Amino acid sequence: MFNKILIANRGEIACRVIKTARKMGIGTVAIYSDADKNALHVSMADEAVHIGPPPANQSYIVIDKVMDAIRQSGAQAVHPGYGFLSENAKFAEALDAAGVAFVGPPVGAIESMGDKITSKKIAQDAGVSTVPGYMGLIEDAEEAVKISNQIGYPVMIKASAGGGGKGMRIAWNDDEAREGFQSSKNEAANSFGDDRIFIEKFVTQPRHIEIQVLCDSHGNGIYLGERECSIQRRNQKVVEEAPSPFLDVATRKAMGEQAVALAKAVDYASAGTVEFIVDGDKNFYFLEMNTRLQVEHPVTELITGVDLVEQMIRVAADEKLTIAQEDVKLTGWAIENRLYAEDPYRGFLPSIGRLTRYRPPQETAAGPMLVNGKWQGEAPEGTAAVRNDTGVYEGGEISMYYDPMIAKLCTWAPTREQAIEAMRVALDSFEVEGIGHNLPFLSAVMDHPKFISGDMTTAFIAEEYPEGFEGVELPAEDLRRIAASCAAMHRVAEIRRTRVSGRMDNHERKVGADWVVTLQDQEFEVTIEADQEGSSVTFADGSVLRVTSDWTPGDQLALLDVDQSPLVLKVGKISGGFRVRNRGADLKVRVRTPRQAELARLMPEKLPPDTSKMLLCPMPGLIVKIDVEVGQEVQEGQALCTVEAMKMENILRAEKKGTVAKINAGPGDSLAVDDVIMEFE
Repeated sequence: MFNKILIANRGEIACRVIKTARKMGIGTVAIYSDADKNALHVSMADEAVHIGPPPANQSYIVIDKVMDAIRQSGAQAVHPGYGFLSENAKFAEALDAAGVAFVGPPVGAIESMGDKITSKKIAQDAGVSTVPGYMGLIEDAEEAVKISNQIGYPVMIKASAGGGGKGMRIAWNDDEAREGFQSSKNEAANSFGDDRIFIEKFVTQPRHIEIQVLCDSHGNGIYLGERECSIQRRNQKVVEEAPSPFLDVATRKAMGEQAVALAKAVDYASAGTVEFIVDGDKNFYFLEMNTRLQVEHPVTELITGVDLVEQMIRVAADEKLTIAQEDVKLTGWAIENRLYAEDPYRGFLPSIGRLTRYRPPQETAAGPMLVNGKWQGEAPEGTAAVRNDTGVYEGGEISMYYDPMIAKLCTWAPTREQAIEAMRVALDSFEVEGIGHNLPFLSAVMDHPKFISGDMTTAFIAEEYPEGFEGVELPAEDLRRIAASCAAMHRVAEIRRTRVSGRMDNHERKVGADWVVTLQDQEFEVTIEADQEGSSVTFADGSVLRVTSDWTPGDQLALLDVDQSPLVLKVGKISGGFRVRNRGADLKVRVRTPRQAELARLMPEKLPPDTSKMLLCPMPGLIVKIDVEVGQEVQEGQALCTVEAMKMENILRAEKKGTVAKINAGPGDSLAVDDVIMEFE
């Protein structure tokens, strides 16, 4: 076994690999760019080597720099994580030439399976059902349009070396094919250093289901169930779960056996993922094979008890698998939510800055684990586990140079229903401040009827949130629970305030009992009767809710019990009440005396400023291209400019017809959120 491993990656996956290496007694080496000198993975590793400037193409994906770090540290093996150099055959060859083990598959498997075009051809030759498409190289946008017409719209334009949704576009017509080809080519070149593009038929109403395989170099191969990854945005997975709520035993077995056969056809040795598209009749089609560890691997680990990183390291050390197919048991249900530095209220555009507050829910362990081929322990009925894979910390920076993922929050429970409920509570308990993030959206998904039923496709987000995410309207029952809780918390805050001010002579003096709680355009008149254990909150209709909690003013997380049912609220103080976040809703809750409420109804509503004649920068980013000029008339939907942020190109379009009056920025300019790019007459 190795004594020292270098992790050729950053962020949460580097931290994840370090944890397993430490458990195995293996020393670790981190690499870092200028932007990551204070990163969590650097502090967790036993050693760290600086490799260059912030842009990945000047640091993390420069093979010579990584090889220098290996030589400096004396590492015997390298784990590439995912992204960056994880599927780069030249990197694997350089390691082999240097006598350093690659914690991943052989070079031949990377070349044949890691390249999307080649893998399609091999799959077809092996008799695997594949999606119709054009596997040859495409020279220019016009050829892309011609091929798209031959295949038939809609089509998927994809980077051959791509992954993680980078370099991928869906085109429904010639214009989108032409534009998508160029954008995909640019993103592929920037992210992977390889701008080759291919096109395939886009299957409507699909489910994205992938099989986890694990093979050694001694001819052994197994599959560890599937992951449902259908909830995606811009082809980037957002929510994953294992197993899939859609598959049956027979389909799972057929997909698993086909995935293993494909892996063995290329002498695969390591952990890998075979991705399929599955239609409503459970027909499945091979999409691609990812010759690396997947972002969503934790859900497989949670339902199988297998540490995939450990198995990858052991295979790289030429050990045989100690797990046979009959040893693989799928126990319980696991769900993963990807927490991104993306503002859901701004079309999920990237957000950067300092994490002024970062408090994940407490991690808990439950469920069986496979140790040296033997199952250890069983999960008590009704228990749940929380796991949070992260690479950030409170006070750290979210950089514009890398992927916007902050953490992967996972829950496990004996049933899917219990795993979803555990996730709801975990999301409500997750405190993140300082940047825009998608926690509210994730909470909304967990409560969505289609997700709860398991009836979703890869079009879920586009279909259910066609106008984007604008927050959540909570049902009346939830509003009453929050109103009662806020009234009780306000009473506690008022008692403390009067004591501090010196206006309260003794504990018997009472703060008012009658209050009016306003939230989500609704008013609740309540009366509070408090005792040593909690508060009884009576509504105008005579109904009563009993609220108990140990919340104290200043706490930003309130753990309450409302009529013997738990309620978790993120709480911030605002004038006359609280900012409360729960289940995807972001509420301003005002708690007033009856007289204050009467006067508040007379106050005029403050209107936001008019920005209808301005193009505002929706995210911190770099202007790549300006498509119009002063005096030009533009039409609705016309491209105005391109902004690049976190490795993704975003084309900003005209919302309506108009004439450009002024352009305030040009290519190469770095802009902040809401900077004015151009103005219209």
